[in-house]
Amino acid sequence: MPVRSALLLALVAAAPAFAQSTFPSQRLGTFATGLYDQGAAEIAAYDAATRRLFFVKAAANEVVALDASNPAAPAVAFTLSLAAYGAGANSVATAGGLVAVAVEAAVRTDPGVVVLFQTDGTFVASVPVGALPDALAFSPDGQTIVVANEGEPNTAYTVDPEGSISIIRLGAGAPVVQTVGFTDFNAGGPRAAEITRDIRIFGPGASVAQDLEPEFPAISPDGATAYVSLQENNALAIVTLATGAVTIRALGYKNHALAGQGLDASDQDNAVNITTWPVYGMYQPDGVAAASIGGQTVVFTANEGDAREYTPLAESVRIGSRTLDPTVRPDGDFLKAAARLGRLNVTSTRGDVDGDGDFEGLFAFGARSFSVHDAAGGRLWDSGDDIERRIAALVADGTLPPNAFNASSTSNTADNRSDDKGPEPEGVVVGEVGGVPYAFVGLERLGGVIVYNVSVPTAPTYAGLIINRNFAAPPPGGAAGDLAPEGLVYVSAANSPVGRPLLITSNEVSGTVTFYSLGAPVGSASAPVAPAEALRLAGAVPNPGRAPAVRFALGAPAAVALVVFDALGREVGRTEAAFPAGADLRLDAPTAGLPAGVYHYRLDAAPDAGAPVSATGRFVVVR
Repeated sequence: MPVRSALLLALVAAAPAFAQSTFPSQRLGTFATGLYDQGAAEIAAYDAATRRLFFVKAAANEVVALDASNPAAPAVAFTLSLAAYGAGANSVATAGGLVAVAVEAAVRTDPGVVVLFQTDGTFVASVPVGALPDALAFSPDGQTIVVANEGEPNTAYTVDPEGSISIIRLGAGAPVVQTVGFTDFNAGGPRAAEITRDIRIFGPGASVAQDLEPEFPAISPDGATAYVSLQENNALAIVTLATGAVTIRALGYKNHALAGQGLDASDQDNAVNITTWPVYGMYQPDGVAAASIGGQTVVFTANEGDAREYTPLAESVRIGSRTLDPTVRPDGDFLKAAARLGRLNVTSTRGDVDGDGDFEGLFAFGARSFSVHDAAGGRLWDSGDDIERRIAALVADGTLPPNAFNASSTSNTADNRSDDKGPEPEGVVVGEVGGVPYAFVGLERLGGVIVYNVSVPTAPTYAGLIINRNFAAPPPGGAAGDLAPEGLVYVSAANSPVGRPLLITSNEVSGTVTFYSLGAPVGSASAPVAPAEALRLAGAVPNPGRAPAVRFALGAPAAVALVVFDALGREVGRTEAAFPAGADLRLDAPTAGLPAGVYHYRLDAAPDAGAPVSATGRFVVVR
């Protein structure tokens, strides 16, 4: 059934001033540039050795270094001007005592550079790369930098440089650059057949190499492979870093007509209306992350969507302005109503299958979701319509005010992004909190970060929301809080200045950088447990794993028994121990000798005082 909430705006006055976070977290502090909607706080990177947070201040062509040793009061340590190297700083990354900055040329279609500094701001080198270096990432060992050179055309589409991926290898001498290009995929080239129709090549007169626009790189935990989103092309480039060999994987389309994959498609129905429609979504990821979970490389994509808007090519059109094929869509007039599909933006470059000027298919930008992929780029899971539904549920229960649903980053009007990519997942990072891996997905329009437990990559579960936005204060202005999280940084507890994992958001529209601790509040020895809460289950880690341990919290000392059952409900193991009150307690599951598979468990706690309590869960054993 569609989730509906009429008269949203009438309820705004009853909403709390600030939206409420639901994932265990604590906002420590915020640094504000004072610049609104000028790209004043975009991508960020953290250096653990110096406890500095570097962020791109594109409005001034600078990278700002914050002293983050006290995240509650971040302060400017120094500023790096990139004016001597190009016209715009686009991205920053850190590793091994170096800061790398991607800088575009004065003429955007000319080759750009990556500028290397020491973490104290000392210049090291300027390395030539491709046109419009948009994002970059260090390998885990800090010896390789992968750069996504987007190669966008000029506004008139008269100059269209080739997109490329630069591999910068560092060592004792000068950096060595290898350029991974796409000319082999051009028409008539040796790999032209690999460019299927599902890889969007549609620029006016563009070759494949010109049309492919690398957006964002992530590197596998073993440092062997780079995964680079090709956003406008709805594809993923997979690069073997040792050789520069590249494959291109089409990402396909989301069928919004299927249950669990719906969307709210209208900004003029004055309601939350998440339902199925005869529309396809192009995944078109922006941010990418790679992690090792259960011993396997897993790739995450934030499926934002993007349209090309140039003088000779403005592909975004509303369904209401299209002629729909009367044979395929006899209900076309019904669908084109503004309160149904008429307002939804789709591409004009796809859907006219027979070339007769009317549309058999409708393809929207982005998928309003995040996806999980295997190491070869195959999709293991997609969040479907869960993000929109979770936001709607938080509005319904009062955690978010009514005007939060599909609001934009520049106004507090409910529903005004429903016609155009909804909450707009932008970036994604993966990190552990209490031994559990989570995916943190930035929602550009909502202004928050939605969190999923990804212990089982084929079945992530919603874990909560982190948000610092005041929907009662109209943008611009500091009272509005954080707007448009462009970049996300996860800092492990081992590298954190407060001994707890951190999540750092750099917010493009509000020009702010905000630091959150994750898990227990800073200053507490462990996560608080209410006295009346005798037992709280935190889950099994690693899950999947060879020998999982079950994590839990006790409100009072207790004897604890962990009983494991197989898929048929038969008891296959039991272990017992006594524990004091506290959080992050662990009991190893008795999995020795058990074959790989899915197991259920029951945790029984018999407190020294009070009634016995139980909790249940499941884990997957791998061999």
